[in-house]
Amino acid sequence: MRRIGLAVVLTLSVLAPLVAEAQAEKVYRIGFLGLPSAGDTPELVAAFRQGLRDLGYAEGKNISIDYRWAEGRDDRLPALAVELVRLKVDVIVASATPPAKAAQGATDRIPIVFTGVADPIGVGLVDNLARPGRNITGFTTTNVELSAKRLEFLKAAVPNLTHVAVLVNQTNPQAPSLRKQTERGSSSLGLELQILEVERAENLPMVFKKISRRVGGLLVLPDPLLGSGDRQIQIAALALKHRLPTMERDRRFVAVGGLMSYGPNAADLHREAARHVDKILKGTKPADLPVEQPTKFELVINLKTAKALSLTIPQSLLLRADQVIQ
Repeated sequence: MRRIGLAVVLTLSVLAPLVAEAQAEKVYRIGFLGLPSAGDTPELVAAFRQGLRDLGYAEGKNISIDYRWAEGRDDRLPALAVELVRLKVDVIVASATPPAKAAQGATDRIPIVFTGVADPIGVGLVDNLARPGRNITGFTTTNVELSAKRLEFLKAAVPNLTHVAVLVNQTNPQAPSLRKQTERGSSSLGLELQILEVERAENLPMVFKKISRRVGGLLVLPDPLLGSGDRQIQIAALALKHRLPTMERDRRFVAVGGLMSYGPNAADLHREAARHVDKILKGTKPADLPVEQPTKFELVINLKTAKALSLTIPQSLLLRADQVIQ
């Protein structure tokens, strides 16, 4: 009996390191679903990957990431979400509202972490921010509430502003609530709005030709298609051509020639998304992870663009800016 006991102990002592090594080598599979093309938002993907590295994950060692991009076509998202489900990924990261809704429609089992969603309750992703319920959680941008603030900053930059064109992607599930809040904000500021609906990026030049001569500024409502790299460049150039001061949510828009932006840092939100992914991979249920809201909002102003528009930005507004591009 003592020999048998000793053999069992020896066997366990040999197997224990092998079992531990096998556990340490487990590779988690992450699905990443985005609306634009892969080349449109490289900084957001880089931020998410950096967030994972900061938490001890290394691609090829303990995680792998399967990317699916809709190339700007909302109608492709459901099929791409189903592909990720069939791959049996451990968690799906959905960048913005349309991908999040597609992922929600594809699975009620695989955990989903969204980021860049303005109103997750309003579009039916979660029941409550503190306790999301079901298999979904993530990070909101509170962009719905910020629409009025963006109009306020735009009017501060253009004191005689009375009419504002509003560029909106009507296919975005978030569009109705964004429009509603923008209209409320415009009313309190005494501004009249011209709503410009766009469904395809190739229609942007035609949409700009519809802008009324009375319009003195342009607000671009948050949207993953309109807010992607190439579209931001195109919108900034068209606005400059039509001599329209612009306001968007994302500082990247200002970097490529837009006049102003106000909102949370999109890269930071994607970096933070890695924290929720980490907790889920370690066993926490999405339903128990509160949806987090940003605590910092950045105002960025491009003085080079202001000069091109013969616009003098008030000193009071410059002092409030987090960054001024000369």
